[in-house]
Amino acid sequence: MKKCFFVTGLMILFSGLFVCTARAQNIPPNTSKISAMTAEQIDVMLKKNAGENLTITDRITIYSELFLGMPYSWTSTGDGEWALYEKWPLMNLDSTNCMVYCEHVLALSISDSWDHFFNNLQQIRYQDGIIGMRTRNHYTMGDWLPENKWLLDDVSRLVGGRYTKTMTRTISHENFFKDKGITDLRYVKPDRKMTIDYIPMKDLDKISDKLENGDIASLLMDDKSDIFSAHMVMVIKKSGGFFIRESSNSRWTTFDTPFNEWLKNTQNRTRYAGMAFMRVRSDLNNPNTVINPREIYRLKKKAGLL
Repeated sequence: MKKCFFVTGLMILFSGLFVCTARAQNIPPNTSKISAMTAEQIDVMLKKNAGENLTITDRITIYSELFLGMPYSWTSTGDGEWALYEKWPLMNLDSTNCMVYCEHVLALSISDSWDHFFNNLQQIRYQDGIIGMRTRNHYTMGDWLPENKWLLDDVSRLVGGRYTKTMTRTISHENFFKDKGITDLRYVKPDRKMTIDYIPMKDLDKISDKLENGDIASLLMDDKSDIFSAHMVMVIKKSGGFFIRESSNSRWTTFDTPFNEWLKNTQNRTRYAGMAFMRVRSDLNNPNTVINPREIYRLKKKAGLL
């Protein structure tokens, strides 16, 4: 019990440190539309949009826009109030971060009700939808994308074409959990040496014609041997062209930036190697397609996850 209290105390301390940091950063006020909506209003919206002849990526555009102006937070979600460690909410529509933003928007975009949204969200966030620190999809390229290939395809090579390169890293859940002070390492995934496709930063301006609305992209670290992803963003097509839609502590909020402007600001940062791209599976991205949580077992089996 002492260890449990110690770890919980660390989490509370970390949360307090974040609040102090956030205040020091002068986080902009929350102006997101979805934060002002009730669960009942979101339920009605999901039901209506599910029958409006919209694809999943059409709905990604609609729902991601509702988060614009939402404050950024490292601690916006965790494993719920009854968890041993990160007791932050299982869902949050008042603050977000880069991965949480993508998860919530995806879950909304495949759902036709509030209940389905909540349950689909847990299927996206956790291996087999089993809630807990050990089963959460912590690493974007190591956990999150592989566990969600029932919904998303890795299209990095398709987008990058002849500019595509590969990157190899070793992902260690054991080290990840030890760094968090967790000593019970039963049921954690073994260390995995993984190779992924990506497009180098210097070549991203050459592949914009291969992007599609609703793509999710991972910005990859250049100077790490045990992690791939530094940040996640969405690619949104508007009348002015492609935009990067993201939640970032660079501005402590959720915002749009024209793709070319975002690339100019990011391309010369030596800490980044390039980007990997994910896309909603073409066999699912059809008008009026929604995913009932009960269907996910079948989709995972079809994707070879079971």
